[in-house]
Amino acid sequence: MRPLTEEQIRSAFVNASKGEAKRASLPDLSAVEWERLDYLGWHDAKRPQQHYVALEVDDQLVCLLMRGAENPPARKMMCGWCEDIIDGVHAASFAVPRAGASGRHGNTLGTAVCADFRCSRNVRRKPTAFEMQTEDEALLAYHREQRILGLVERSTGFARAVMGG
Repeated sequence: MRPLTEEQIRSAFVNASKGEAKRASLPDLSAVEWERLDYLGWHDAKRPQQHYVALEVDDQLVCLLMRGAENPPARKMMCGWCEDIIDGVHAASFAVPRAGASGRHGNTLGTAVCADFRCSRNVRRKPTAFEMQTEDEALLAYHREQRILGLVERSTGFARAVMGG
């Protein structure tokens, strides 16, 4: 993912008002390891039920406002974006307002995403013996590449659906 600025992020929200985008608490962008991310996800420190995602859709930056529980229930479910389940980490359910007039009328889409937005790390981890029973580096690299492509496809597909596409 390319490095982002505060201005780029605040101007790229597709399903939040200008006021909501302005009030959003942003993470420390200087501490982000951009080259290891397929999307940037974070929780709003001031509003615990507000969550945000910034990702590239067709070479355009798109930011999404997501609403979820303040303390999501600690149950395992598969992340809809990275399709991973890791011990100790769970996916959380989010309601995402649709963009435009539909969202202003209260219409939302739901998704389950890793509660700590660690999808990019999950798709890059070494597969377990259950997932792949090989030591072939080329095969492992191909598996990782396919998982990364799947994450990008599912996350951008969700963003397109929020935007009405």
